Formats: sequence, C-alpha cells, structure tokens
Amino acid sequence: MTDVILSFENIAVRSMGQTVLNNTTFEIKKGEHWVLTGDNETGKHLLLDAIAGNVPIVSGKAHFGFYEHYQQQNPVQSPRFLWQKPVSIVSSRHCFSSLSGKETLFYQQRYNAAYAVDAPTVTQHLSEIIPFPDNPFWTLDKVVVALRLQHLLDKELIKLSNGETKRVLLATALLRNPSVLLLDNPLSGLDVGARQSFNQLITAITDSGITVVMVTSPDEIPDAITHVAVWNKGQEMVAMLKDQLTIGKQKNEQPVTLDRAGLASLLSATATPSFEAIVKMENVSIKYGDKTVLDDISWEVKQGEKWALVGHNGAGKSTLLSLINGDNPQAYANNITLFDRRRGSGESIWDIKRNIGFVSPELFQYFPGGQSCRDVIESGFYDSLGLYQESDPEKRAVALRWMELFGIEALAAKPFSNVTATTQRLCLLARALVKNPPLLILDEPCHGFNAGQQRHFKSVINAICEAGDVTLIYVSHYQHEIPECVTRVIQLENGRCISTAP
Repeated sequence: MTDVILSFENIAVRSMGQTVLNNTTFEIKKGEHWVLTGDNETGKHLLLDAIAGNVPIVSGKAHFGFYEHYQQQNPVQSPRFLWQKPVSIVSSRHCFSSLSGKETLFYQQRYNAAYAVDAPTVTQHLSEIIPFPDNPFWTLDKVVVALRLQHLLDKELIKLSNGETKRVLLATALLRNPSVLLLDNPLSGLDVGARQSFNQLITAITDSGITVVMVTSPDEIPDAITHVAVWNKGQEMVAMLKDQLTIGKQKNEQPVTLDRAGLASLLSATATPSFEAIVKMENVSIKYGDKTVLDDISWEVKQGEKWALVGHNGAGKSTLLSLINGDNPQAYANNITLFDRRRGSGESIWDIKRNIGFVSPELFQYFPGGQSCRDVIESGFYDSLGLYQESDPEKRAVALRWMELFGIEALAAKPFSNVTATTQRLCLLARALVKNPPLLILDEPCHGFNAGQQRHFKSVINAICEAGDVTLIYVSHYQHEIPECVTRVIQLENGRCISTAP
C-alpha cells in the first residue's frame, strides 16, 4: 500500500458558481501533518474544503489514499459510508441543533431560560457521536479529559462561551476517530491556558495515527506539524518544511496603510451624543438555575474611557456584555444604568442598541447570510440582523466607504454567506462602526485575521479613539491584539471581578 495519504494533481474545484484552485497540486504522505497559511483566504480554505469533500473537484486527478487504508482496516462498511466519512472538519461555525430537531439554535436563546431548555447539554451532544471505526481509540472518557470538559458536561450547548464551543467541536471531531482531521483556525477564541494545552493535544492526536491539516497563523504552529503550505494573493502555493517557514514569513510581511482622511470624514459626519455614565453596574449577579454566572459585579465606564475585558473561557465576559447590549432579560432584575438611564425605567432595547456598535463571535455565528455584504453593513444603522427595508442612498454610500476602508468594496454585492469567514467578520466590524456610535463593544473581533489585517484593524480603532469621544470595551485573549488606546482593564474569573485597574 502506498504511503500517500492524499494527492491532488492539477485540480480545480467548483465553489459559489466559479471554478477556482486551478492547476493546484498538493500531496500528503503518511507521517506528515500540514498547516495552511498565508493571506489568500479563499485558497487555503477551499483546499481544506476539497480535502473534506465539501466542494466538487471538476478537473485534475485526486487520489484519497487514506480512504483505501481505512477500507483495509474496516472491511465491513455501513450502507451510508462515503469516501469523506473518515474525515472530520472543525470549521469556524457550528451546526448544533435543538433537542426538538425543529429548529437550529439562535442568538438570544443562550440568555433566556425558557428557550434554553430546548438546547442539548454537552453530554447529550457528545453521546450521540458515532465513531467511524469499530474499535475507536478516542473514546468519550478520553476526549473529556483531553479537552478538559468535565465541568461542562451538564451545560447546554447554547450557553457555552466561544472558547468552550471550540473545545466541544474538537471533541466531536475526535470522537469520530477520523483518518484525517481538518481544523479551521482552531486556536481562535481559546484562552492562554487552552492554547498552551492545545500543542500537547495535537501531538497526542498525531501519535494516535490521525493526519492533521489545519489553517492557522504562522506564529501558532504546533510542534507536531511537519509541513507548511503558504498561500498568498496572486502567487502560487509554496510548500515547505515547517523549519523553512521563517524566510517565507519575512518576505510576506506587508506594510499597513490607513486612509486617515477618509476615516476622519466618515467620523465627522455624525456627532457623538454626550453621557455622564456609559455603563454603571452595582452588585450585579446573574444566575441560571443553581449556576451563578456573574457574582456581585460593580463596574463603571465613563464616556471616553477605553477598557479591555479579559478572563478565561467561561469567566462570564459574554454574559456581562449581554447586559450592556440589551440582550439579557436579567438586566431588569439588577441595578444597571446605561447611557445615564436606569434599566427598567421605560427604555426599549432599541434605545440601548442605538448607542452601541457591537461585534461578537455569537453575532458572527448566528447572523443570517442571505443578504449582500453591503446590506449587512447598512443594517448597522438600524441595529437589525440584516436590512429589512428599502436601502437609503446616503447610508448605502457610507456603508461602501467603510468597505473601502477595509479593502472589501469589490465584494459589496456578493451574498454574505458566499464570502470567506474573514470577510464576513470585516463586514460585521464595518456594521458596528457605520453609525459612529458612542460605545463600541468589540468581542474578539480579530478571529482568523492574518497579521496584516490585525495591524490594519488596530490602526482603525486607534484612529477612531483619537478622533472622538468614543467609549471602547475590547475583549481578546491575545495581548498583541488589544489596541494601544486601551488604558483600563477589568478582569473576570469564574464570574467574579478580580481586578479593575489601569
């Protein structure tokens, strides 16, 4: 039997009505584990999808050696067996379903106890996973320990933090015991401790005989990875040993430029209203059943302050932000003042959202994808999840100018669901900024961004903060992502505030 796990020779694939990856050649041999990186988002993600069988290969030669190897080890096949079955992919979005099976999960469900009962727990979800082989190496007990899921087993999927969701998705993929494991930016959303243990986990996975192919940044390549394929715009894919990456990485560094005049013009078009207190919380506690998510939180954010909100996965950061953004009904039972107005004094959710530009992993997960990228951005003027009224020419023009600022104006008419995850996140960032709100809440906004995109986005945020009286709450597990304009930090640990300091 050949030692070639996978071989693509001059292939092309069909995606979104176009033929792409023309004349692409790529090979994986037994014992090799690959990282796909570079600034060509479409190229590296489509290669991952081609391996997974998610896009049709329309020309060239494709040989799936891992399938033949799997057939020899498992001669008795299920009638539903397909060649891509021995492949597991962990993508940027999950596909969790409700217990009733009648609907998928939705954003507000995580904060509403009446809706959350229809969401399965982690144990219920993982117990339904059927492994590919008859004698799996990765059992439920092994996966729970390896991914530190013990304390999450009774938690509903909808209530998981972004980082916790990532670990459950990886556990789901491992329980299938695939021949090939595909990972799309698996470290995004993980806290420092989880990222450190991830390196050891990948080694354990490769030692168990699974071939790993992952999309990630050049500075987050696990020790077990042996090869790297670099995809850059306008260039052919370059394959190399992992130790050879440094030279290629230095060549691909590009200077970041910011249209400061254009940004200043956008910001000057709308005056920022003045408030004494943007956020004021006094002894706030949030519980779901017997579980305390936030415990006696007191925090004041004054206009113009720039805060970083930090803490481990599951510390309570998303719940804290949901109280500010008007999504959590338990805000009415607590002493919370937003924009100089006490919650429960007659204000509507839309009165609150009018003053906030908001981005989060959960918004990315549940945002509907049927509209154009331009309409998604224009919807930020109305705080709606999509544009459900006739487009306003002036607002449409502003949306396009924000797209130009992020370098995605060519995709204005493209359906939101048909662009890369990185472009979707840039659209949601533009949607948050488009009305020049007095408060910006940016919850892990740089997921999947390459180094150049991260630097450019930081430049935009720093310039916005320099130009006006905007208030910023910024969440990230990466110190280098936090803009230099941030001067104060609030840190949560297991639902409690352990620090509010410069």
